Amino acid sequence: MALFRGTIPFTDKSEHFQLDIKDQIATITLNRPDKLNALTFQSYADLRDFLHEIPLRGDVRVIVIRGEGRAFSSGGDVNEIIGELLKMRPDELLDFTRMTGSVVKAMRECPVPIIAQIQGMAAGAGSVLALASDFRILSKSARFAFLFTKVGLAGADMGSAYLLPRIVGLGRATQLLMLGDTIDAETADKFGLASQLVEDGDLEETVNALAKRLATGPSFAYAQTKSLISRELDMPLSGALELEAMVQALLMNSEDYAEFHAAFNAKRPPNWKGR
Repeated sequence: MALFRGTIPFTDKSEHFQLDIKDQIATITLNRPDKLNALTFQSYADLRDFLHEIPLRGDVRVIVIRGEGRAFSSGGDVNEIIGELLKMRPDELLDFTRMTGSVVKAMRECPVPIIAQIQGMAAGAGSVLALASDFRILSKSARFAFLFTKVGLAGADMGSAYLLPRIVGLGRATQLLMLGDTIDAETADKFGLASQLVEDGDLEETVNALAKRLATGPSFAYAQTKSLISRELDMPLSGALELEAMVQALLMNSEDYAEFHAAFNAKRPPNWKGR
């Protein structure tokens, strides 16, 4: 737990998704399977607020985002979000679009790795939640659809026009965001969207193994690596080299770096402390 936090209790449950924390792995399950785990105003807000807590908590080293049932997430609920947006003033609409963007910002700035466990459809905002994750583990039933233009909106939403070209390249990103067509898991893998593609029956086991590896690994090093990857996307080489030099010098003074040296000489696995 962070040294300088206040007395407001941490989140231990949400009314709008299922939250389970065990062995330093926080599993967020979007649990509206009858609506393909469509997102609501409240689930966006709860995701944002929980992610903002992570730097202050001491009990979470990895986050897994998954969907209950046969889909990851179909995106924003057609009636509970889209229908309501049609009634709103421009200032209220801007508040909403900024809130959805703040979820992605919190995911990218969150100091712990985030794994998206994707089966079935990841569409609209659901596809962007997967995009903003650090690892995307896809089952062969997975499908992606960045379908914003198909509902009459810009294909650039929630940071998708920033993140997607950096993952799949400008040409593929233009194709996916402009046309909004659904692609299957093998195509997503070919485009570079998948960190790993597995059989449907192996999805949960694969995600659990990765989450456990990350949770028991050098979390301080992981956090700095994630931060550097995000921050260096738009930096010149000279700035990136200087930032990396400063961070490496910091980590060379960490307990984990000394522990690696001790473990190597003792011929035993390191006991990572995350500091």
